[in-house]
Amino acid sequence: MQITVNGEAKDFAEDQVNVSLVLAHQKVESPDMVAVQVNGAFVDKGEFDSRVLQDGDSVEFLYFMGGGAV
Repeated sequence: MQITVNGEAKDFAEDQVNVSLVLAHQKVESPDMVAVQVNGAFVDKGEFDSRVLQDGDSVEFLYFMGGGAV
């Protein structure tokens, strides 16, 4: 199965791929600090395990950044 992750084609050998598996495959250290879009639609964190991806899907990770005025 091929899925585009942050603009880069990735191959997955598993028959069923969910958002959590993609996060683990990409070695995301703090998945609770990442917003995920699948084909342009945001996925709730509670659905990472149940949101099954299809061949050709596009997944984008949006990382939260801290900061502030000095």
